Amino acid sequence: MTSSAREQYIVGVDLGGTNIAAGAMSLDGTKHLAMQSIPTNSSVGDEGVAERIVGLVQSVILDTIEHSGASRRDFVGVGIGAPGPLDRVRGVVLVAPNLGWKDFPLRDRIQERLNLPATLDNDANCATFGEWWQGSARGGRNVVGLTIGTGIGGGLILDGALYHGSSDMAGEIGHTTIDLNGRHCKCGNYGCLEAYASAPAIATRAREVLVREESDSLIPSLVNGRVEDITAQIVYAAAKKGDQVASEIVRDTAKYLGAGVANLLNIFNPDIVVLAGGVAAAGDALFVPLRAEVRRRAFSPAVRAVKIVAGELPGTAGVVGAVASFKQQHLGGV
Repeated sequence: MTSSAREQYIVGVDLGGTNIAAGAMSLDGTKHLAMQSIPTNSSVGDEGVAERIVGLVQSVILDTIEHSGASRRDFVGVGIGAPGPLDRVRGVVLVAPNLGWKDFPLRDRIQERLNLPATLDNDANCATFGEWWQGSARGGRNVVGLTIGTGIGGGLILDGALYHGSSDMAGEIGHTTIDLNGRHCKCGNYGCLEAYASAPAIATRAREVLVREESDSLIPSLVNGRVEDITAQIVYAAAKKGDQVASEIVRDTAKYLGAGVANLLNIFNPDIVVLAGGVAAAGDALFVPLRAEVRRRAFSPAVRAVKIVAGELPGTAGVVGAVASFKQQHLGGV
């Protein structure tokens, strides 16, 4: 094989509040290689997490080389998806409440340490872009994406293009207000959607119910009585077993998300809404009441036009979208 015909690769990085995932993809997106994940360990601070990202990318590159016959020169760059708000032009994470970061030049740190071009985009934008490129939002013209994990992020694809807004702030769906006098959010506001329907918020509401009320819920038995170990996944698992407390928490979560999605339908009139992240594990227990809440709240022409679907790329949507974002910014298209 001549050097001009060699396969080239981009490494995608998805930085979350809990884990960092990374993997390599061929330029055309057909090959996904060396997917790896490590804990974020945000307690080490912004510089410490940047070093963890560098080490993870180096591991992905070495793994890809070992299993594909590629060489270091076949890697053209690194796309990074990170929590925002961001300044994409400068490659700076302006504020990341779940990480405790402020004004951190993440892109340049990664670029300098790896000696590879890098791009920075919002992690939820990347997840939405990934689902649009290769997942359950394929074929959509106007797509709204929600990523539900440690926080709630969002991404907007309008007329087939990723929309960033005037200052890279578009898509901060998790920080839209659904209760004027509601729960305190890590961003400093009150009543944000994220404060009710993110994974930690679901776990918090479960703990509150179990401490406040006597019940025969399965949830404590799933965590050996350690209520502090309750997670959203535990709540979903209990709901699937028919647990009444867990089922009520999932239904309430569906109502919160349904109200948020209905607002988005009335504003953007999308043809696809995709919910990515751990929420997909809840299945019909969440999606059936969520769709019902959307029908109750949104205008019927908007409801008829939309499909509300779970992401098809669990754990990888952000990585795929980070690769797509790098391609768009450096290579002129996806």
